[in-house]
Amino acid sequence: MSLDDFEAVLHPAFMAGLEGDAGAYRRFLDLIGGRLRGFLRGHLARAGLAGAEEAEDVLQETLLALHLSRHTYDPAVPVSAWAHAIARYKLIDHLRRSGRHRGHLPIDDEALAQPEPGGAASDAKLDVERALAALPERTRTLIDRVKLQGGSLAEAAQATGMTENAAKVALHRGLKAMAKVLSRRGTRTP
Repeated sequence: MSLDDFEAVLHPAFMAGLEGDAGAYRRFLDLIGGRLRGFLRGHLARAGLAGAEEAEDVLQETLLALHLSRHTYDPAVPVSAWAHAIARYKLIDHLRRSGRHRGHLPIDDEALAQPEPGGAASDAKLDVERALAALPERTRTLIDRVKLQGGSLAEAAQATGMTENAAKVALHRGLKAMAKVLSRRGTRTP
């Protein structure tokens, strides 16, 4: 199934799930779980960690993060790109926690780029990552902790050395800046 076809099935299932359709939400989790399982296994194998159990652990963390942060989803972004971005963060967290990665593992490490060729979802994922990378470090940290990991604004503010009100403003401005970059990308012709 092409990425565009996959997104055409995934997006309606996710949106119906958000509206309370438990069957559609289960279908979304099954579909995205299968796609992310391959994504995670491939990257763990490239990192020299080919255990299927390890991939399943990261997958479960990712599915939980998707569930907890489903209210942050922006319908203008492909669901698969949003899910892959969260999976990527969970993978990086796992590799850092395990201490078995090779040296420093930055968020924008090309070795962790999604290996799927072309397609709107892949392009959108890269656009989101680039938009995020263009933000100041503290704003990126806020978005990561609150919107991608599902943490509280108070904890994220404390971690970045900001007041909660300042963090709320920075978070809002960061999301607005990302939306502006993404909307410009969406109006370009390929």
